[in-house]
Amino acid sequence: MKKLTDQELEKISEAAAVAAENYIFSRISKKEVLDLELRVEFQQDDGLDVDVEVELFLDELSNAEEGLADEAAQVALDEIDKKVEKLSNPS
Repeated sequence: MKKLTDQELEKISEAAAVAAENYIFSRISKKEVLDLELRVEFQQDDGLDVDVEVELFLDELSNAEEGLADEAAQVALDEIDKKVEKLSNPS
């Protein structure tokens, strides 16, 4: 696999963030979220290693499911996989 440029990595990160946010806000109201932190780390040594972490700070009255942040991180990873696949196999 070719090494991705900083611009490509930035676009992939943005797409991952949008996917995670859309997932979260499809499950709970924006009013329930006090703060949202999304961290995407890339390492390009032998291939591409990606780490995604989502932290949600919710209103105390929120009835969000406990695993929502982990689910959102998985959605972000799935989006990254799609984008990397598209860059690796342009058609």
